[in-house]
Amino acid sequence: MKIRPASPPPPRVEWAYFLDVDGTLIDIAETPDAVHVDTALLELIERLHRTSGGAMALVSGRALSDLENRLGALRLPLAGQHGLERRDAAGRLWIHAAPPAAKCAIKEELAPVLARHPGLLLEDKGLTLALHYRLAPHLASYARRLMCRIANEANAGLEVQFGKRVAEVKPSGIDKGTAVSEYLAESPFKGRRPVFIGDDLNDERGFDEVNRLDGISIKVGKGRSCARFRLPDVVAVRRWLGEVLKGNT
Repeated sequence: MKIRPASPPPPRVEWAYFLDVDGTLIDIAETPDAVHVDTALLELIERLHRTSGGAMALVSGRALSDLENRLGALRLPLAGQHGLERRDAAGRLWIHAAPPAAKCAIKEELAPVLARHPGLLLEDKGLTLALHYRLAPHLASYARRLMCRIANEANAGLEVQFGKRVAEVKPSGIDKGTAVSEYLAESPFKGRRPVFIGDDLNDERGFDEVNRLDGISIKVGKGRSCARFRLPDVVAVRRWLGEVLKGNT
């Protein structure tokens, strides 16, 4: 008999919230630039941040500058590029630098590949290089093998992070799990029970860290995961987060 994944318990105002963005708070679009951050989401994020006493952070694969542009005037803790860059609750910026020479060499090697396969899209996030194949899903195996080979041959402490129709070369040893750990060592996150919500393979390390701390790990959508709880989609995530605001406006 197949056991259905458990729904998460009701959220509590005294918890610390770590939220992925694409596929979790907003639906995934055909290209990274095509996503739409609606007013209702901005209001939800602002209210959750305020109600939780500031213990809420967005932990995304997007670049920090991209997140900040989409949030407009809203200021809150943000971790970008899978934790390689992180703005804490005090506004301080922390960066785990990538080797620039290796990155330039990888871009040069990928240039003829992109010319041959216009369905592939290379996104330079600053510290990582993400090869998207959303518009060419038949090239999935090729794109994954290519990025793994390039990362290994660079011999510069790099690894490949897989996600939904993307293979991303990034410095090894830093991920969403380390970002969560760094936040939990700081005020106002310190001492709180952590919640991590995500939908993709790159969120699994965040789930691992939260599980280790007896927190609340929530996988959005289908697929294998180490997360202890499930929500079906973006709408359900927003609805669940909205529960913490009731009576705490």
